[in-house]
Amino acid sequence: MRIQRLDPSAREGLLTDLLKRSPDQYGAYEDQVAKILRDVRENGDEALFAYTKRFDGAELTRETILVTPEEIEEAYEKVPKELLDVIRKALRNIEDYHAKQKQYSWFDSKPDGSILGQKVTPLRRVGVYVPGGKAAYPSSVLMNILPAKVAGVEEILMVTPPGKDGKVTPTTLVAAHEAGAAAIYKVGGAQAIGALAYGTQSVPKVDKIVGPGNIYVALAKKAVYGHVSIDAIAGPSEILVIADETADPRYVAADLLSQAEHDELASAILVTTSQALAEQVSKEVDGFLAVLSRAEIIRKSLDNYGYILVADTMDEAIDIANEIASEHLEIQTKDPYEVMTKIRNAGAIFLGAYASEPLGDYFAGPNHVLPTNGTAKFFSPLSVDDFIKKSSIIAYSKEALDKVHKEVETFARAEGLTAHANSVHVRFEEQEEDR
Repeated sequence: MRIQRLDPSAREGLLTDLLKRSPDQYGAYEDQVAKILRDVRENGDEALFAYTKRFDGAELTRETILVTPEEIEEAYEKVPKELLDVIRKALRNIEDYHAKQKQYSWFDSKPDGSILGQKVTPLRRVGVYVPGGKAAYPSSVLMNILPAKVAGVEEILMVTPPGKDGKVTPTTLVAAHEAGAAAIYKVGGAQAIGALAYGTQSVPKVDKIVGPGNIYVALAKKAVYGHVSIDAIAGPSEILVIADETADPRYVAADLLSQAEHDELASAILVTTSQALAEQVSKEVDGFLAVLSRAEIIRKSLDNYGYILVADTMDEAIDIANEIASEHLEIQTKDPYEVMTKIRNAGAIFLGAYASEPLGDYFAGPNHVLPTNGTAKFFSPLSVDDFIKKSSIIAYSKEALDKVHKEVETFARAEGLTAHANSVHVRFEEQEEDR
């Protein structure tokens, strides 16, 4: 891996390179996505089936688009018991973690008869997108469905691309069934997002769409925002490790590569105060590349967006980490908890030598759907909060309103809204006349 001093030039170059990974940089695809969405909106199932045939090579009909109980049963037969046990253990961890995020309605009453409160209501129907293709991501299934389930969403629909045989990967089906998906549809890509956003003869319209996907999926989610809610626009995966001389270079190298193997656009960055560690990590990376199965992808990722930055001080390392606002941030220092207190921007923070990033991806419990491309400066991980909405509750007795009605009227008239003022005034006009 390239090793650079963390000076102003390196800093500027790094930040510029990382911006190239944003979905906003792929405008060339937007017209294609818009055409697909428009076609699905206007032609429903007809367009949905045509695009599935074109892009996935699978023949779909209204009778076959929905995964059947028999297909789920068949999937269970193909998933090894050991993996099923792991899925169930991970499910419990994820569910337990998200249960602690649950919010409840509340009401605050006063002696004058006024009641203020907040009503928390789960979304009625949510669509979960799960990538398909060559890889299977049962962990993504759990991470997207379980927060919705904990929130109390009435109907959770899942869409995922089928193989050419019209079937869905068994592990994906099993994970979806275990997590509580109400229905699973064999459709992917921008056309699946369009179906969830607008509804077709076979796929109901949802209130919100969550889940990662390729650039077409990301741009489609961006385009339908407003017709439905979305979680975020997911970009390529990324990891940043802050380390000092106490870190194990082999651990650091392994963790960097765990994200670099996702795809050529993934980013893996080490920021360290130790030149010796930087050199050792680079050597360990070379050693791992000789044996890892996805070495070709990793090399391209590291060539494009892999960096080892040597900072003069830990404060400088923390500063660049906050500026990058990485999806995954590992802190492998003498006192990771102290460093953690200075971190403002990160999707998920992993503390210490044994909190390896894949632990968060699969098993620990916190959600692995995280903000990317610097959006951790203002976005949070997927959570129960993403699947609820809040309504304000206001109730006033006549006594309570009497105390403040003139103030309300004054405020309304100051804004030139006399009907607003009148709406309150009419409730006391007889009283005013009596006076």
